[in-house]
Amino acid sequence: MDSLQRALEITKIGRKAFNNILDNYRLEQLNYIPPKFANNLFWNIAHVVVTQQLLVYRLSGLPVLISEEWVKKYKKGTTAKADATQGDLEELKVVLNQTIKQTEKDINLGNFKKFSTYTTSIGFEIKTINDAFEFNNFHEGIHLGYVLALKKEVKSIQV
Repeated sequence: MDSLQRALEITKIGRKAFNNILDNYRLEQLNYIPPKFANNLFWNIAHVVVTQQLLVYRLSGLPVLISEEWVKKYKKGTTAKADATQGDLEELKVVLNQTIKQTEKDINLGNFKKFSTYTTSIGFEIKTINDAFEFNNFHEGIHLGYVLALKKEVKSIQV
């Protein structure tokens, strides 16, 4: 197994955890922003999908597999400005899984041929597709941590 496939296996583990949240929380819970938090469960999960697409696909010169509307709503620097709808939730469940399935196909087809260097907001320079996959896993891990903290807050309230 090469390093891209190995990194993708790590991504899949995190995505299972995110799927579990989407399957086990009501939409009202997914939309709830507890005091002292900037975003909600839904935003954090949508944000990891968008970020993976930007880091892996856009920096490779490939089209992203999600809508530009989602990019605008959930990219770095955004916040949960409006509650997600049931339709948004259904779409998130689909893209959370389909983007990773397509990424795996694209790895196997060798579609990640070129890459534009990018420096992240924490100063890490992503120079290769391997760097993008590794940084993406770091990023998704941060947001999984936020999601786990949010879960505790959401469970303790009645929404």
